[in-house]
Amino acid sequence: MTEGSIHSIESMGLLDGPGIRAVVFFQGCRLRCKFCHNPDTWAVHGGERMTPAALADRLARFAPYFDRSGGGVTFSGGDPLMQPEFLLETLRECRKRGLHTCLDTAGVGPKGFDPAPVLALTDLVLYDVKHWDPDAYRALTGLDIAETEAFQKAMTAAGVPIWVRHVVVPGHTDTVESIRALRGYISTHLANVQKVELLPYHLLGAAKYPPLGIPYPLEGVPAMDRDRCLALQKEVFPEYPV
Repeated sequence: MTEGSIHSIESMGLLDGPGIRAVVFFQGCRLRCKFCHNPDTWAVHGGERMTPAALADRLARFAPYFDRSGGGVTFSGGDPLMQPEFLLETLRECRKRGLHTCLDTAGVGPKGFDPAPVLALTDLVLYDVKHWDPDAYRALTGLDIAETEAFQKAMTAAGVPIWVRHVVVPGHTDTVESIRALRGYISTHLANVQKVELLPYHLLGAAKYPPLGIPYPLEGVPAMDRDRCLALQKEVFPEYPV
């Protein structure tokens, strides 16, 4: 029987897709992003073990809230692609129950993973563009950009709607020139983009690192000014107001 490892479930999320959403945080991520605020989800093992049907049954309890708000279920992490068999079966169970599904992902699963079956059962992708430059992407995440760009092609082939997200980090990607480069990358690499959101870098995950014995990679970098981030959004992506 297929089982997966779930870090946690947030029952009333308002920032992870349309409407009121249940957000399921999967264990597992191959990226080691310098600004990661969930390092406790990196390991695939750990958390609560669940079957797809049991998870879908729990999520279906919130259906009245989903129906009233146009919401649904968002699978996040970690990265939900890191448990592809469990994710696929859970998506099937959610579809049986009429639940809108969304993937919050950076587009990197296990090596050799074919995302097509998963995307065929996904209603929306919140796609995290870590960086557009191959060297900067590797420096930021520890992996080659080719894997996430293969996922971009799979999303285009599937025709799935996309909301792009990008974390803006002071001293790294907080200039107009950087965000314009992001816009150019989106226009040449992604199709079916419905929304672009610039997210201000924050320090909420920094306290998780010392108990795990991991140095915080962006020690000393301040949180991104929210007003400055909003100004960048309005200047470079005026068609996607936040």
